[in-house]
Amino acid sequence: MERPTVRREQEWVPLTQEQFRERFFARFFDPAFDKLKPELEKVFETAWDGYITYRKSPRSAAAGPGFSDPAQPLPIEWLETRAQIHAAALRQQDPGSPSRILVVNGSTRSEHSCPGEISKTRRLAQTAQQTIAALPGYEVDFLDIAALADEPWKVIHPCKACVSTAMPLCNWPCSCYPNHALGQTNDWMAELYPRWVAAHGVFVLCPVNWYQAPASLKLMIDRLVCADGGNPDPTTTKGKNPALAKQLELEGWDYPRHLAGRAFAVVAHGDAAGPENLRRILVDWLSDMGLVQAGPAAALDTFIGYYKPYATSHAELDADVDVFVQVKNAALSLAEMVAQMRSGEYRTPDAGLRNPRRK
Repeated sequence: MERPTVRREQEWVPLTQEQFRERFFARFFDPAFDKLKPELEKVFETAWDGYITYRKSPRSAAAGPGFSDPAQPLPIEWLETRAQIHAAALRQQDPGSPSRILVVNGSTRSEHSCPGEISKTRRLAQTAQQTIAALPGYEVDFLDIAALADEPWKVIHPCKACVSTAMPLCNWPCSCYPNHALGQTNDWMAELYPRWVAAHGVFVLCPVNWYQAPASLKLMIDRLVCADGGNPDPTTTKGKNPALAKQLELEGWDYPRHLAGRAFAVVAHGDAAGPENLRRILVDWLSDMGLVQAGPAAALDTFIGYYKPYATSHAELDADVDVFVQVKNAALSLAEMVAQMRSGEYRTPDAGLRNPRRK
């Protein structure tokens, strides 16, 4: 087999020290930091050194047992997230554990910062939460994407599309972050990966933002690409070596589906246009990862206050009794699907079939 090439075009050009300084001190614009200027200068010098020498993962440990190269150093943050995923998987697979549903409020709107009002999506998500939590043997993990808008230094960094170079270059969990050299830290995905793994079912509710899913939700969606075919052993590619990853993929990659076999439900809503397309996108995304839709009632697109003033949208939702019933039905369908899956009663019609085009 001919060795695949790695395409590159430009040499990396770092920021100048003055450019870096401008960005660094922009975070301390508040005059209250003026009295700390000498200390901040020292922190700046250390941060600049970390950037220019590119200390991406300054703390590492030997990979250990279970890796193709147990002696290879790996970032301790990645090893910790991996350990949390493994613990979550054990809980999820324990037949004596409660059935766990991850309810995702996919709206960034927050009453604690601008716009200063609760989102309609959150109200619908709370209905789903209450419906499932009332069932015996079920528990709900409520994932509120709006936390990105009203909590300091909580971020989901963007996907760097390692998959498009070669699937084995995309690690499960993602190893692109944290990147301490670039100040790309506090990545929320380190917490979210185990929460997805721990779930038996997932209920995603979100609004239409300019014909698309909200940008904050899309960040999480993109970063979950490693759950669908991602490489759980970074030592096979010596970290992020694209040439080794290409070679490994061409030798035959099995595209492991790390979240497959869970049930899902989806609700997309809008006020003028787009919920039908968004519902299809979300259903396709979850289905492609191997999750199973919990029947026809588990995929809903709807309008709330169709072409009505935004100022009265919550009143429109109050009056729409049926949409709350539909959300409850989706939640109950999801719970029933989880029950069937965990009991062994359910078997997917395509079980055992080989998909020749897995990614």
